Order: sequence, then structure tokens, then C-alpha cells
Amino acid sequence: MSDTEGDDVPTPAPTPVIASSGAMDLNTAIQEVLKTSLIHDGLARGLHECAKALDKRQAHLCVLANNCDEPMYVKLVEALCAEHGINLLKVEDNKKLGEWAGLCKIDKEGKARKVVGCSCVVVKDYGKESQAWDVLNEYFKSHK
Repeated sequence: MSDTEGDDVPTPAPTPVIASSGAMDLNTAIQEVLKTSLIHDGLARGLHECAKALDKRQAHLCVLANNCDEPMYVKLVEALCAEHGINLLKVEDNKKLGEWAGLCKIDKEGKARKVVGCSCVVVKDYGKESQAWDVLNEYFKSHK
């Protein structure tokens, strides 16, 4: 047996480079917080679940879609958030909110398919503190 055979030194895998583009934007922060909360089973999705969580004061954050077609729905969620002092954020599209909240199927390529629109999502448990959580807290502190 030669000295060079079997002496292959495994090269370390390249570490992924995290793009540090400075501050995280609000939509990315919302997306990450919702994903983390979904993993830790801390999301309430839909009017019934959200209204229960808001009324019981279990909610830390409420995300509402601007393109909700029922004005009474929006009025109820805004009133519950105002009454109990819960932070309310608005996003543009309910399909995008549904995708962020996990109401879709993910295909082999990692693309979201069969996305169900969701007009309201409530975060009951953040799971763990992260950079996205800090971005949201700073946003709420600056807009009080």
C-alpha cells in the first residue's frame, strides 16, 4: 500500500455567506417572525382563532391584510387590538400573508402552491428572540 492512498484530507464545506445588507426590512421581519412562530405552534390563523386569542389577551402581535373584502372583519380585529393594547401590523396581500402563515403546499422546487388567502394572523408565541423580532420591536417603539 502506498503512503498517499487513503490519506485524502476532507476539505471543509464552504460556510454559507450571510448577506448583511444592513437593516432588515419590515416585511422580511414579519415573514421570519411568522415562520418561527409557526414552528413553535404559536400562530392563530383566521377570524375565529384570532378573535379568541385577541380577546383572551394571548396575542403579542396581530397582522391584518389590507385587501380584506369584509369591512366588519377589519373593524372587529382593529377594535380588539386597540382595546387590549396589542400591536397591529398591516400587509398588502392576503395571499402573501397566507403563504407566510403556512397555509400553502410547497412543491419539489420550494415554490408555494395552492396558497390560501388569510386576512388575519395572530402571534401568540414568538418561539425565540431573533433579529427579526428585534426589528419589529424597534418598529413598534418608534411608532407609538
